[in-house]
Amino acid sequence: MSRIAICGLSHRTAPVEVREKMALPAPSIPAALTELNLQAGVRESLILSTCNRVEVALALEDSASLNDALAHFLDKQSNLKLASVDQYLYKLEGRDAVRHLFRVASSLDSMVVGEPQILGQLKDAYSLAKEMGTVSSHLDQLVTRAFHVAKRVRSETEIGESAVSVSYAAVELAREIFGNLAGSKVMLIGAGKMSELAARHLRNQGAKQIYVTNRTYDRAVDL
Repeated sequence: MSRIAICGLSHRTAPVEVREKMALPAPSIPAALTELNLQAGVRESLILSTCNRVEVALALEDSASLNDALAHFLDKQSNLKLASVDQYLYKLEGRDAVRHLFRVASSLDSMVVGEPQILGQLKDAYSLAKEMGTVSSHLDQLVTRAFHVAKRVRSETEIGESAVSVSYAAVELAREIFGNLAGSKVMLIGAGKMSELAARHLRNQGAKQIYVTNRTYDRAVDL
């Protein structure tokens, strides 16, 4: 028999500096999935890593220790000790884990409720895990059901009527504070996905010049 478990941290539980330490760059996730599935008692695994959350979903043997699997994984992937981040983690099993994943997929747990990006990010994480062979019967059923729930939430409620992202909300706030953004000069701090979306919204609002500052020069140039 297997049991479902989800462990992670998000904008609700951890400051950005802790989330950054646990975040996994996209190129490293395939190896991380393989490493997770090598842990004793781990049958299936999926990793969701975004700017606001890092989560692992697992199908565990009934006798497996979630803490043991996590401790080894954190040490191997992030050079972190479980004790140093344990206070920021949520560890959910069974029905609580299922409910959490449904809320995440439906954007009910997002910083901006109703934003559509998280569903696409979860679909990408699922596709990669399928490709790596770390998702099969149990997690496959759970995640595909989460996609179905998210679709129902969007079609049967008004959550998507004014769907926004953090980037969109930031640009709207800037417009409220400074008025018309047409012809303005703006600096973006960071060159990740949210900055890319913010740049698009700023251009749509007529921003004249957009500057980017980032820890990695090449990524700033790319944006």
